[in-house]
Amino acid sequence: MHDSTVASAAVIFGLNPMWYAAILFILTYVVIMTERINRAIVALLAAGLMIFGGVLNQEAAIRGVDFNTIGLLIGMMVIVAITRQSGVFQYLAIWSAKKVDASPWGILAMLSVVTAVLSALLDNVTTVLLIVPIALLITEELKVSAYPYLFSMIVFSNIGGTATLIGDPPNIMIGSALGLTFNDFVLNTAPVIMIVLLATLIPIYLIWGRHLKAAAEDRQRVMDFNEREAITDASLLKKCLAVIAAVIMGFVFAHALGLEAATVALFGAAALLLLQCWPHGADDQSKHVTEAFTEVEWITIFFFVGLFIVVHGLDSTGLLKLLADHLLALTGGDLTATAMTILWSSAVLSAFVDNIPFVATMIPLIKAMAPTFGGPEGLMPLWWALSLGACLGGNGTLIGASANLVVAGFAERAGQPIRFVPFLLMAFPMMLMSIAISTVYLYWRYL
Repeated sequence: MHDSTVASAAVIFGLNPMWYAAILFILTYVVIMTERINRAIVALLAAGLMIFGGVLNQEAAIRGVDFNTIGLLIGMMVIVAITRQSGVFQYLAIWSAKKVDASPWGILAMLSVVTAVLSALLDNVTTVLLIVPIALLITEELKVSAYPYLFSMIVFSNIGGTATLIGDPPNIMIGSALGLTFNDFVLNTAPVIMIVLLATLIPIYLIWGRHLKAAAEDRQRVMDFNEREAITDASLLKKCLAVIAAVIMGFVFAHALGLEAATVALFGAAALLLLQCWPHGADDQSKHVTEAFTEVEWITIFFFVGLFIVVHGLDSTGLLKLLADHLLALTGGDLTATAMTILWSSAVLSAFVDNIPFVATMIPLIKAMAPTFGGPEGLMPLWWALSLGACLGGNGTLIGASANLVVAGFAERAGQPIRFVPFLLMAFPMMLMSIAISTVYLYWRYL
């Protein structure tokens, strides 16, 4: 399991490479959790210490970076940044509200579904950035509390993101590490997510939905909104929709065409930039490209780069294989017990810690179990357990996923703060319900 280019014999001060890598990894995790220093800085510094410490050399470190994940993220971020300029997401939110005659519960349900669908096709952080301001505007006009709407957007952004390859970073990482396609996630995670979505609407209705009321004149103000006015650039919208459709089709047929998801996303981003810039002169083209690239979440991208190197260094010492062996010993090498352990531990841990470094650590750990379960094919139930646990677990607390914190920031500014403990008391049981449904699904379909 050791990388041939690892310089473990030259670890600084003659330390044991496994201990050095483990201590560095734990310290990295602890500092990230404190949020005292930006996580991208922490990850890149830790990556450098893996190399300077002698656990990896630069060649091995670069090989540890999953550029398919990086490329897919950057490509989709550019596409979304350009599409946002057309106003289509605001159009969708207003259209959804009017379709249910501005009924407070109807709007809550519709925006929840729209959030879930967009989170599956884009990513959950981008989705809440686009939809939450519109939800706040609508609730202000209806004179109803925004809290149930904001709570639902957190929950359904994470639920929807679990359904596809591109919806949530853990899925992107798992898919890239295994060569899984867009179709693989649609066929294996999307079915249970549809059940989880419908099931989660029930407690939200019982807790808030049935009590939401709005005066007729307030509902009429929302009905008077003109969704067409939200479209600020119809020509750009047509180009964006054409490229997004082509990119999604590219994801669907990527495997048959021998393409990786990053190639499809980056080519789609380049094509959309070309369509946006073609009618303009050189100066305007530079302005548009700069705007699109500025919208890329570079903090997230470089966090991934550093994290991949740190986890690769840990894996190269053989420690993750050792942990995998211990986990198998605890479960007796039983596939069902191992899958359930991964599902539930992923969910609970991902509720309290960032699921991105957790999944980055789990991927090589699960890969090390292949000999026990008859090779890579035998591991598939474990991968779906990790995906469902890590993504849905993000709903457990306010710090479980990046989208949660983004919505909390909007809520604070709107005077509807979302507090950690009240959110936990409502969200954690809902998260456990979704994991219970996933347990039944995994057992019925794969075990």
